[in-house]
Amino acid sequence: MTNTFRPVFFGALLLVVLADFLFFGRMIGVSLLIFCAAVTAAMLILHPAAARSRTIVFQLCLLATTLLPLAENVSPLSFAIAVVALSAFALSVAGLLRPGIPRIARQIAAFLVAAPFGFLLDFFRWRREGVRASAARLAAWLLPLGLGAVFVALFGIANPVVEDWLSRVDVFALLEHVDVARLGFWLFVLVAVWAFLRPRLAYLPAPQPPSPWLAATPQAIAPDATRTIGQLVFGKAAILRALVVFNLLFAVQSLLDLAYLWGGATLPDDLTYAEYAHRGAYPLIVTALLAAAFVLAAMRPAGTTSRDPVIRRLVYLFIAQNVLLVISSILRLDLYVGIYALTYWRVAAFVWMGLVATGLVLILVRIALEKSNGWLFGANLLTLSATLYACSFVNFAALIANYNVDHSYEMTGQGVALDHFYLRSLGPAAFPAIDRLLDRRDLAGTDAWIMLSATRQSAEDRYRETQRDWRARTLRGWRLTAYLDSRPPQPPAPVTHPTMPGY
Repeated sequence: MTNTFRPVFFGALLLVVLADFLFFGRMIGVSLLIFCAAVTAAMLILHPAAARSRTIVFQLCLLATTLLPLAENVSPLSFAIAVVALSAFALSVAGLLRPGIPRIARQIAAFLVAAPFGFLLDFFRWRREGVRASAARLAAWLLPLGLGAVFVALFGIANPVVEDWLSRVDVFALLEHVDVARLGFWLFVLVAVWAFLRPRLAYLPAPQPPSPWLAATPQAIAPDATRTIGQLVFGKAAILRALVVFNLLFAVQSLLDLAYLWGGATLPDDLTYAEYAHRGAYPLIVTALLAAAFVLAAMRPAGTTSRDPVIRRLVYLFIAQNVLLVISSILRLDLYVGIYALTYWRVAAFVWMGLVATGLVLILVRIALEKSNGWLFGANLLTLSATLYACSFVNFAALIANYNVDHSYEMTGQGVALDHFYLRSLGPAAFPAIDRLLDRRDLAGTDAWIMLSATRQSAEDRYRETQRDWRARTLRGWRLTAYLDSRPPQPPAPVTHPTMPGY
């Protein structure tokens, strides 16, 4: 342990120094990608056998692909993708990663659970193994340090010059120069990188067998009664009846959506299409999830119900109705957004609904191909991973700003008025959309136009100030800066009331 602790410790210290240079007191941008590359290099140096393996080039290419979102933009999503990718790479070079998508997902989860405690566990283990040598080295310093302190004190009493030197040493003044926040940052980085340099997995304790005295008590468990209840509630007859009832209920809902959403039928009095769309968008997704859980419970692999042809057809019909339900939910949300504009949560709802629909189709494929639930879990995990990876390249702030401006009352003469406060809250990505609004000279002089004009230039100045530091730059920021540089000089913004909220 001692032989392996020291190189890992010195490697972690070098990474802490690099992190201090790249991150502390700085805006984060391409610096995070550089740091991830340094952590990768450290892992390969500490695991030379893995660095010489035949698959290392493929692993590095896969890791580089997953780190690309950090080059595009640093966001919680791109950061999470990088952490998962580095976790898988660390487990792979340490020889702890086992094949299989469900197993890999569990191992990464176990790694992340154990990550905060790895440094402390290794430190105390190292101290236990080297306690004798450490005690001997400490004892060897007790005499010179202790007696040396006594000599310094005596010299201070005997020599006025030494006394003057000692009086100038203000311990409390030295402590004032200690940056507690920086020390905390160093400790945090040390613990974080240690987890990647010495990866470990957290395992839950194995389930304990029941006590013998419980097994010997006839009244403790009634297996026959339990099996009878299970067969009655989840048996073939119960599932068949449930599928018939559920299909009829879902058919009524689907017909209503076909009539009102797709067919344009007249709604009852005092009910608008926006209200009809909004009230059903999210509850219907919950309904689809519950239906998916029922199908998974009813169609267990190798079960009697999964082989019944009538039940299989009813399940196919049930899943098809659920997919139609999700599509109707997407249409409901689209109608609502068309009236009340776009937000982050509504964009997330679109993505979530698409994932639910895909999950339902994968359940259908699992039943048709007679795959296992492990296959279904892996397929859904791959779909989710691919979706999140693609989303990390999408500039959602710009997408929302462009949509809201292009569909606002100010630009089209219909719909709702633009929410200027939310538009400004989207940050620098909203600059192009705001500029299109300000270029509409027919809007000049209105309160909204004056507010945006007054805050637009100051917001750009603050953004350009952050981009002066190369550490904060990203591809998305580079494109935005190129756009700002291509804009002709704008006239000075009109003076506004000093209490007007800033950008």
